[in-house]
Amino acid sequence: MSRPILEVKNLSTSFFTDDGEVKAVRNVSFELFPGETLGIVGESGCGKSVTAMSILGLVQRPGKIVSGQIMFKDKDLTKVSAEELRQVRGRDIAMIFQDPLSSMNPVLRIGFQIDEAMKAHNKIQKDDIAPRGIELLKQVRVPDAERRIKDYPHQFSGGMRQRAMIAMGLSNRPEVLIADEPTTALDVTVQAQILELLRDLNQDMGMSIILITHNLGVVAGLCKRVVVMYAGEIVEEGPVEQIFENPQHPYTWSLLRSLPRVDSNRQERLRSIEGLPPDLIAPPPGCEFNPRCPFRIEKCFSEDPELEPIGNAQHVACWVTMTRAFAEMGAATITDTRPGAASGVRPPKDLLEVVADLRTLAEPEVLETLAQDPALLEKLSQEPAALERLNEDHPAVIEKVIENLSDD
Repeated sequence: MSRPILEVKNLSTSFFTDDGEVKAVRNVSFELFPGETLGIVGESGCGKSVTAMSILGLVQRPGKIVSGQIMFKDKDLTKVSAEELRQVRGRDIAMIFQDPLSSMNPVLRIGFQIDEAMKAHNKIQKDDIAPRGIELLKQVRVPDAERRIKDYPHQFSGGMRQRAMIAMGLSNRPEVLIADEPTTALDVTVQAQILELLRDLNQDMGMSIILITHNLGVVAGLCKRVVVMYAGEIVEEGPVEQIFENPQHPYTWSLLRSLPRVDSNRQERLRSIEGLPPDLIAPPPGCEFNPRCPFRIEKCFSEDPELEPIGNAQHVACWVTMTRAFAEMGAATITDTRPGAASGVRPPKDLLEVVADLRTLAEPEVLETLAQDPALLEKLSQEPAALERLNEDHPAVIEKVIENLSDD
């Protein structure tokens, strides 16, 4: 196998806000090979776009790459100077942004903006720049390119603006093209045209493409491999056909079940994923998907799984995996997808919930419970609010806690 053209190793990017550190991307690693199309999917806010921005050094304050490496042609882009990175950006690695209207200058003609990208990097001969701008618009199937190149962005439709953005990205013949949700806000027909265009560019030019999207249908039609992200981390990756046929992470499985399929039973209801993504300032302990997972087990609440190989070039970060869920938890026929519904495992009670249970017991039973659970006694000694609630029904507990502190 050829060497990867781009390697992202243990990338972590955070935003340091007044409320705390938002851990937008954590320990993300993947490879992109020459001529490959790699899809990155996940819900909004999972870290897809921040990963792309990190690769190009476009993370704005208060954001910062905290750790990791981004290797492009044996050069770590996190270590190069701003000028060296500027030469790579647009010349060797180009990006198509989500909203072409806001990404383009509204007072400059389309042709000027395409030409400017070529002039900035001196990769195209000066005499070839103007003809190449027209050639690029023809390549991305803009009709009457000689005339339309003189138009302003507002004179283009949404699909045409996206084509112009792709032309701008291709202008310097980059080796890697990052397409950040290139079909957002486009109707289905135009989406299909844009995807067909990207597929042709990949096949005809051998260009490596990273496609960022939340649309699994787009990934199925264009990509060879897929990376699934959740809460800033990669939870599953592998060949597209393998992931779609045999998803192993409950999040990937849930995403696929929430989409309509032409080959499915029409009477079967689509299942949404219960709950919301976690707070990235204070993510839950253990696996970040455990508050929403119907197959969670006790280990999910305390330990964060690593991305491990499970065969056929597929990797997953999960303590359960869908193989076990099908074998032991009836995943094939499940209709209740609420958190813990299949496994019956509830999240550990917080201290106030434990205190509420203790208040229903007789005082001797409370003292016996505390004697058998020193860790709980230690927690009570550190939480005045919880201790005060318990003291309302069992004053003798205060004495027990004081004794515990005296012994320490």
